[in-house]
Amino acid sequence: MSHVEHLQELHGLPAFDFPAPGSESKLPAADAVAWRLSVDPYGDSPEEDVHGLWARFLDTVDPAGVQAIVVGQWGEPYDNDSGVIVRHLVDARDRLTALRAVFIGDLEMEEAEISWIEQSDVTPVLDAYPLLEEFGVRGGTGLRFPAVRHAHLRTLSFEAGGLPGEVVRGVVASELPALEYLELWLGVEGYGGDATVADLAPLLAGGRFPALRHLGLRNSEIQDEIAAAVASAPVVAQLKSLDLSLGTLTDEGATALLDGQPLTHLTWLDLHHNFVSEPVAQRLRAALEPSGVEVDLSERGEEWDDDGTVHRFTAVSE
Repeated sequence: MSHVEHLQELHGLPAFDFPAPGSESKLPAADAVAWRLSVDPYGDSPEEDVHGLWARFLDTVDPAGVQAIVVGQWGEPYDNDSGVIVRHLVDARDRLTALRAVFIGDLEMEEAEISWIEQSDVTPVLDAYPLLEEFGVRGGTGLRFPAVRHAHLRTLSFEAGGLPGEVVRGVVASELPALEYLELWLGVEGYGGDATVADLAPLLAGGRFPALRHLGLRNSEIQDEIAAAVASAPVVAQLKSLDLSLGTLTDEGATALLDGQPLTHLTWLDLHHNFVSEPVAQRLRAALEPSGVEVDLSERGEEWDDDGTVHRFTAVSE
């Protein structure tokens, strides 16, 4: 299965593709959907660029009613970074007064590999929309996220084949008192994912985000190290769900979770896409499922040996 797919909803609203120029399709109410804005730079005769798309959207849909925006393709992804989207969002802040959720980079593999998506400093969007509640980004190339303070943000997610350590440090240093849901796809070093467990330490120590109830540290080639750190991390006590999926988790990391602090207070532990043996998987289920914890250990990967070197893969890299 693909782990990088178009969003089906955002902010509890179904995603709706804003139609191409000349379409006679009836549009839903501005607040009834999450508006997906996308251009096709590869068409034989592109009808409009991202600037035209943005202007037409604001002139066609009542911007004061828009609650959620999903940004898809804005140009050739390896040639144009998301700075153009950030600027359009910032410039429209006095018109998009009800905006509560934004996702930048909603591209599937057929449109662009995740590592091809050129991002930028996305924090001006948070500065421009102090009432924003959900913010997500796909793609780690060129991504910057210096520490911010935002009083209302509840959900923050970064999907990447390699999430820069600088971004992780910026997130961890941010002041987000309302943050309930945090998801980081850490990725692999070959695609810029150079974050370390030390970068996560202030987060794992607890207290940084007092409202946090879900933590996802996913898609990492150091998933065993992360699991070992999480096993004794104070932040776990405040969580309702924990996601360490999509990475290279083996018996070593799974055993660390078994030997660490109790996880029986969780409602959900997601470890899918892993390299855990069946005996250890059975131990995890036996330890947690009787307490009502839903444990996902599906999609077991197959490692391979190349001249004595064992290879494992994350679910998403390039």
